[in-house]
Amino acid sequence: MSNAVQTSRPTTIEHEQLTCTIGAELFGVDLGDVAHDEALFAELHALLLKHKVLFLRDQDISRADHVALARRFGSLEDHPVAGSDPDHPGLVRIYKDLDSPAEHYENAFHCDATWRVNPPMGCVLRCVEGPAVGGDTIWVDMAEAYAKLPDHIKHQIEGLRARHSIEASFGAALPVEQRHQLKERFPDAEHPVVRTHPETGEKILFVNAFTTHFVNFHTPENVRFGSDYAPGASNLLNYLIAQAAIPEYQVRWRWTKNSVAIWDNRSTQHYAVQDYWPAVRKMERAGIIGDRPF
Repeated sequence: MSNAVQTSRPTTIEHEQLTCTIGAELFGVDLGDVAHDEALFAELHALLLKHKVLFLRDQDISRADHVALARRFGSLEDHPVAGSDPDHPGLVRIYKDLDSPAEHYENAFHCDATWRVNPPMGCVLRCVEGPAVGGDTIWVDMAEAYAKLPDHIKHQIEGLRARHSIEASFGAALPVEQRHQLKERFPDAEHPVVRTHPETGEKILFVNAFTTHFVNFHTPENVRFGSDYAPGASNLLNYLIAQAAIPEYQVRWRWTKNSVAIWDNRSTQHYAVQDYWPAVRKMERAGIIGDRPF
């Protein structure tokens, strides 16, 4: 299925939808041009809102243009653990080779940095070097995941809020003193279990691997006996988190050198498949500061 977004420009961005609910691949456009062209960026932004994640191949752009494109969406964030490129603040190098320590933060369904009060709006990720096979990334449409929930579950989670923690994820591997210092810098954030997309108005299921527990579940309506709360609330949270693993909500992308993914972090989750060892995988990501979920 091939489409084009119509604008006042004589040309438009060609794209092909990849699944019934999420993902589109763009053709015939250079992101270096988009970074410096307001009308082209407006087209790309509209496509992102519609498809939630956009993919492009053969984007041999500079780090400066990578950062410039991401900054069109908003200011860039620095990751407290991964850091960023000293010459291009906000550009995080995610390089994995034989000397890289083993870690398992990416190979879980997650929405980036929901442990922040203002999680990222989105990201622009480019493959600098990738394995011949393996190392795919999966994205999930969490608006579709919410829409397909049973009505009684939607009713049950309406108004629920949950905690998201960097201490329980990135901090867990640190010595106790460093873990506590990390939590002091980034106290657990509290977000609605169902957030509203600020631009499209979509309702989005907003729990993921960083979510630890509900904060307002223990009410007379929900809890008759102690078992309704523990393990009842945990069982419900695990059920909601597991929705991201349903294939009908997913799109999977095979990386090649200079391929790029741009995703809306407000309405998606993703999972970086770590099946490529001992190959090398080098990615560069620019994360855009977002707003407070409501």
